[in-house]
Amino acid sequence: MKTKTIVILVLIVLAVVLVIQNSAMVELQIFFWKIIMSRIIFMVGLLAVGFALGFLATKLKKKS
Repeated sequence: MKTKTIVILVLIVLAVVLVIQNSAMVELQIFFWKIIMSRIIFMVGLLAVGFALGFLATKLKKKS
């Protein structure tokens, strides 16, 4: 297995452990809205946004 694949798998396992351990409810205030959600959902959403931004950044870098 390639080193890059192993690093990605380790990071995914660490992210899953982190998400599972944080199940408390959290309140977010964005401008005038208050959102109450599970910390798991919040962290998974942030991870998804981070992966998407990283993916887009690499695609844009390859074009230039």
